[in-house]
Amino acid sequence: MTVDVGLFSTLLTIRQVIKLEMWKNCTEFLAEATILSGYFTEKMKLREEIKNQFISPTGANIADIKAISGRVTQSLLDFLSLADSKSTSPQFQQEQGNTFQMPEKSKAEDDIQKLLHSFYQKSMNPANPRYIGHMDSVPTLWSVLGSYISSGLNQNMLSLEMSPVATQLEYSLAKQFAGLFGLPDSGGGIMLSGGTLSNLQALVVARNSSLGLHQGNFISNSDNSVLFCSEHAHASISKAWMIMGMNANSIIKVSADGNSAMSVVKLRTEIQDQLAKGKQPMAIVATAGTTVTGNIDPLSAICDVAEEYGIWLHVDAIYGGAVIFSEKYKHLIDGISKADSISFNPQKWMYVAKTCSMVLFRDFTSMIHNFRTAAPYMKDQSSFINLGEISIQGTKFAESLKLWLSLLGMGKSGYGELIDYGFYLKDVFVSLLKKRAYLKLSSEPEMNIICFRGEPRYLEPGGFDFWNEQLQVRVSEKGSFFLSLPRYQNKLWLRAVLLNPFLEAGHLETLFSLIDEFEIEQKENHS
Repeated sequence: MTVDVGLFSTLLTIRQVIKLEMWKNCTEFLAEATILSGYFTEKMKLREEIKNQFISPTGANIADIKAISGRVTQSLLDFLSLADSKSTSPQFQQEQGNTFQMPEKSKAEDDIQKLLHSFYQKSMNPANPRYIGHMDSVPTLWSVLGSYISSGLNQNMLSLEMSPVATQLEYSLAKQFAGLFGLPDSGGGIMLSGGTLSNLQALVVARNSSLGLHQGNFISNSDNSVLFCSEHAHASISKAWMIMGMNANSIIKVSADGNSAMSVVKLRTEIQDQLAKGKQPMAIVATAGTTVTGNIDPLSAICDVAEEYGIWLHVDAIYGGAVIFSEKYKHLIDGISKADSISFNPQKWMYVAKTCSMVLFRDFTSMIHNFRTAAPYMKDQSSFINLGEISIQGTKFAESLKLWLSLLGMGKSGYGELIDYGFYLKDVFVSLLKKRAYLKLSSEPEMNIICFRGEPRYLEPGGFDFWNEQLQVRVSEKGSFFLSLPRYQNKLWLRAVLLNPFLEAGHLETLFSLIDEFEIEQKENHS
C-alpha cells in the first residue's frame, strides 16, 4: 500500500490526537487511515456548465464567451438600430405569474435569447426619436460600452483599495464639474446612482452643517428646522426630508410666479415669517429646470437672499445643469456658482446611460467633516479618502467610467452642440404651437421641455382634461409619438422633452398635423 507525503502528514496529525493503543499494528493503522483519508484528499469540482457562466481567467472558454456575447450584442443592436420603426410605448400587459420564475436548472442560450427578445419588444422605446415624453433618450454609444466595461471589471467603489483607478477618476471628474459650474478651488463632489440620492446627500450635509451636527443627535432640532423650496420642486426633496426624519410640515413651499419659477419676494416673506416663529432655516432649494415645465428659478436673486440670511443654498440642477456646456445658453443658470451644493444628472441631457448622477459642494473638505463615517473594515487612505466613507452609498457602480468615455467621445464642444440643438427644437415646437389658438402653454419654455394642453373653445373647461387624455392616445396610435401627461396645477397637461438627437423639425411638423386632425375631428363630433 502506497501513501503520499501529504497523506502521511495527515495521518501523523490524526495519530497525535488519538490514543496509540487504539492502533494495534501498523497494518491496521494504515488501513484505517486509508478510509479516513478520503475525507481529506477527495476534492469537490464544479461542473464545467457552472464555470462557463463566468469568463475564465485562463481563457479556457473564450471562444464560447465571444460567441454568446456576440449573439446577445447583435440582438440588442438589431432592436436599437430599428427603433424608429417600432412603437415608442408598447401597450402595458400584465405578465403571467411564471414569466419571471427562477428556474431550478440553467436554461439553454436559445431559451434565454427568446426571453430577451420578448423583453425588448415589451420595453419602452426611448431610442425612437418620436419618444418625447420624458427626460430619457438614446444613450451615447460610449456610455453603453462604459456600462458594459464597468460591469465586466466589477470594481467596488467603496474604497480606493477595491477601485484604485475608478476612485481617482471619480474624484477628478467631480472636481472638473465643480469648476465648470464656477465653484471655487475648494469645490469637489461624488457620484451617485440617481438624482434622489444626490439631493438627499446634499440636504443631509446642509442639515449637519447648519445645525452644527456631526454624527450627533438631531431629533431635538428636527421640529424646529425648516426647508424652503418652490411649490414646483422635485418630489425627491420631500422624500429626502422624510428619510431624514424631519417634519413634513416644515417644508415651506414657496409660491411660484406666472412663469413657474420661485418668487423671490415670497421667499423672503416666508423666511421672515419662519424666523418670527422661532424656526431655524436649514436650507433653500432652488431648481434649474423643473420637471414638468423646465423653468428655472431666479438663481442669482435666490443666492443673494440665502447669503443675506446665512442659509445653505442647494441648487437642483439635475436636468438644467447641462446648459453649462453651451456658450450661448449657459447664462440661464447664472448665479449657480454661489451655491453651497449642486445636484446634476449626466444621465439626462448629457445622454449617459443610467444611472449617473453627482452632487457637488462648494467646500468639499467641509462636506467630508460634516458627513464622513469611518469604516474600520476598510484600509485607511491618506491621498484619496475611501468614497464609501463620504458617500450616502457604500458599494456602488463605477458611474464615472461611462461619463468619462462619453466625454472622450463627444468632447465639451460636442455637448455644447447637442444642447444648442435642443434649444433649436424648442423654438420650432413653440412656434408651431403658438400658431394654434386651441393650444395653450403652461409657461414660457426656458429649456427644451414644453408643457402645453388643448383648451378648445367648443368645450366647457370641465372637458379639457379628457380631451388631452384622448389626444395623447391619438398621437401615439396614429403617429407613434409619446407625450407624457402630468398633472400640473390640478390640470392634465401634455409634456414634450426634446432630447433625442435624431429628432428633427419634420417630426414636430408631423406631430402638429396629427394634433390638428384630432382637433378637427373632435370639433365636428361636438357640433
